[in-house]
Amino acid sequence: MAASRPGNTAIATLPPIPFNRPALMGKELDYVRRAAEGGHTSAAGPFSAQAAALLREAHGAADVILTTSCTDALEMAALLLDRRPGDTVIVPSFTFVSTALAFAREGFGLVFADVEPEHLGLDASHVASLLDEHTRAVVAVHYGGIAADLPGLARAIGDRPVDLLEDNAHGLFATFRGRPLGTFGRLATLSFHETKNFTCGEGGALVLNEERDLDRAHLLLHKGTNRRAFMLGEVDKYSWHDLGSSFGLSEINAAYLLAQLEMKQAILTRRRGVFDGYERRLRPHAAALGLTLPEVPPGDVPGYHLYYVLLPDRPTRDRVLAALRSSGVMATFHYVPLHSAPGGRRFAARPTDCPVTDDVSGRLIRLPFYNTLAPAELDRVVEALVAACRDGRA
Repeated sequence: MAASRPGNTAIATLPPIPFNRPALMGKELDYVRRAAEGGHTSAAGPFSAQAAALLREAHGAADVILTTSCTDALEMAALLLDRRPGDTVIVPSFTFVSTALAFAREGFGLVFADVEPEHLGLDASHVASLLDEHTRAVVAVHYGGIAADLPGLARAIGDRPVDLLEDNAHGLFATFRGRPLGTFGRLATLSFHETKNFTCGEGGALVLNEERDLDRAHLLLHKGTNRRAFMLGEVDKYSWHDLGSSFGLSEINAAYLLAQLEMKQAILTRRRGVFDGYERRLRPHAAALGLTLPEVPPGDVPGYHLYYVLLPDRPTRDRVLAALRSSGVMATFHYVPLHSAPGGRRFAARPTDCPVTDDVSGRLIRLPFYNTLAPAELDRVVEALVAACRDGRA
């Protein structure tokens, strides 16, 4: 293995630090075995019901539907908007492709908005300038589990017939002014992908915050049929009524997820320890190293999903990232702007400029972040980062 600095054989003998490492936190294997032996492994079994109930209670939601991915949850949200000809959806350019893809698949025109530089959430002033008679919804992404500018977005939308949706893939159990993220919009989505705080390998959820969406959401969930009404004894057979798909999460995945959700406090405590560990090690030296670090608004509780640093420019970012990887620290960049991607240009309702997105996407590095990241590994990451930054400033 290559050493981070010539001649440093001690580092050369250490195993690499991965960017992400899923961890068993409780009864995952026991619950999966019980699900496999229980005779019900498709969607909507007892483990699914318990996991959904836990999430429903955490959000105070009308309902929570477990899905095979956050992408599927977003596609359900797009269907629930019931698109009309000419409708558009405002989405951040700085986000994962699924945030935009789900609405493009349903035929919405995409309008890409920029992010503000402090928290990398939607820039409410830019959103306000993009709203028009065609806008059907605004999708806020809580980057890293830090709340987007929810008051600013609410002011921008005002009394327009425009829905706020939340892509809360990063922020389960995070709060803004004491209120859980995922409870501010008509709908919210969650991710339980391998890289997320709470995982089942692949999975997601749709949070229904309004009663009006309950009936149709369950039609969509059951491939457009009224199977839920049949299961509740409301009809003697079920039939096809609407659009839909096979969105439901399998009982095997739900069993794994429930075990993770039951360990909520342990997982959040560990992840806060990693976040705070980076803060203690980097904050005192950030200015001297030319680093910009995440800012959490006072009183808010972030999701502790990731920790990023912004370098002064793209060439410096690329050099530092290469140095980190050569030292065995598997840091990585993040989103490539969607507004300038081939798909973004294809599905955009109109072109928009997103200069902050263009800037930060070329300067950002995400540092390794997972539940079992040990203090000694944190030291290694920070030492490698400091060395790489200083090498370029010497």
